[in-house]
Amino acid sequence: MTEATSATPAPDALASVLADAPFVRLVATDDGDALAATGVLARALRATGTPFQARVASDPTDEAVDDEVAVTVGSGRGPHAIPGSERPASTAAFAVARSLGVDPDPVVALAGVVAAGSVPGTDGSGDALDAAKRGDRVARRPGVGLPVADGTDTGDEDGIPRAESLAASTLVSTRYSGDPDAAARAIAPLELPADPNADDRRRLASLVAVDAVDDASERAAAAVERALRPYATDGPFETVGGYADVLDALAREAPGTGIALALAADPDGDLRAAALDAWRRHGLAAHRAVDAATVGRYDGCVVARVDGSPVDASSVLPTVARLVRDFRSPEPVAVAVDEAAGRLAAASVEPVGLGDACRTAAAAVDGDGWGTGARGGLAVSDERTDAGASAGATALTTALAALREAV
Repeated sequence: MTEATSATPAPDALASVLADAPFVRLVATDDGDALAATGVLARALRATGTPFQARVASDPTDEAVDDEVAVTVGSGRGPHAIPGSERPASTAAFAVARSLGVDPDPVVALAGVVAAGSVPGTDGSGDALDAAKRGDRVARRPGVGLPVADGTDTGDEDGIPRAESLAASTLVSTRYSGDPDAAARAIAPLELPADPNADDRRRLASLVAVDAVDDASERAAAAVERALRPYATDGPFETVGGYADVLDALAREAPGTGIALALAADPDGDLRAAALDAWRRHGLAAHRAVDAATVGRYDGCVVARVDGSPVDASSVLPTVARLVRDFRSPEPVAVAVDEAAGRLAAASVEPVGLGDACRTAAAAVDGDGWGTGARGGLAVSDERTDAGASAGATALTTALAALREAV
C-alpha cells in the first residue's frame, strides 16, 4: 500500500464523522507533531463522550472494525486521515476539535507545530497561537527552547542541569550536543546567574545560534530558529519548543509514555519525570550517534553510517537522520544507516515520497518499509539478519542503493 497524497480533509467533515462514531481508533506516526495532534483529538473525544483508543505506529493504516472509525494521524493512508503534509497535523487537529464544539489546548497544538519543524503562528497555526495568547498561556522571551528551567548549573527541580538539558536538546546540533561536560565548559564563560534575566538569556541564545551554524550546512541557520526566542508556557514544560522536543523523543523512545503525556491535561510528577528521562536519554544518544557517524555525500542525499554506536536503531535513527538533514547535509535528503541492526531511516526537506521509496527498497530484500512523504525507514528481513552480519549488511546495502535511486 502506498502513501496517499490526498489533501487534509475539511475540519467540519472529519468532525461530523467523529461525532457520530461509536468508537474511534487514533493511530499516529512516530513523530512529535502526530503525537500532539493525537492528544488534541483524543481530549476532544473524551470531552464529547466518544470512546477511543490511541497508539503510535511507524506506518499507520486503517484499523477500523465494523462500524468503528479509524483516523490515521501524520499519514495520508486511510479514508479518515490527517496527513500532516500540507501543514502540521496539529493545526488540523486543533480545527477538528473546535468543530466538535470543544475548546482544545492550544499549547499542545503549538508544540506539535514546532515538532513539525515550523514556528508558532505560521503554517496554519495562527488560531492556536491566538488562543494561547488570549488565555495568557504563552509569552515569547529571549533564550533557548528547553523543556526545563535554564536557570541553574546544578539542576532545577527536575534534577537536570542547564548544560545537560542543552546537550540533550534535538532542536539544535552544536559542538557540545550529546556531551553535558562540553556544554558546561562552553557556557561557563557566560557566567549565567541562577536566575537569568532577559539579557542573560540573549547571551545564551547567541552562543547556541553561533555554535549551531559554525561549520554546518546552510540549512542550519534556518533550522536553529525554532529553538530561539521560545514561547514560555504554563504547560507541563518550560517552553513550547521544549514540549515539542519531548513529544518527538517520546514518539520513538517511549510511545506509551508519549500517549499518556499527550492525553494528560495536567500530567503528574511521575509522568513528567518519565517523559523527561526518556527525552534526555534519546537526545544524548542521537547526538552521540551523529558525532560518531561516517558521513558520505551522494547526488541528492548524504548517508550517515552509525555502525558500532550503542543505540537502539529503531528509535534513534529517525532523529539522527533529521539532525543530519538539518545541520550536516548540503543535500535535501539524509539517510542514517545501522548495518548491524539492518535498519535505516531517511528524512527530506520537502515531501518526495520517501515512505513509498522505502517500501519499494525494502521489497527488494524481503524487508519492511514505511513512512510518509518526508520521512521513511526500512528494516531488512529477519531471515537476512539471522543469516549473519555479512548477509544483513549486504541486504541493507542493496536496499540503500534502491532507495538512493528512488529519491
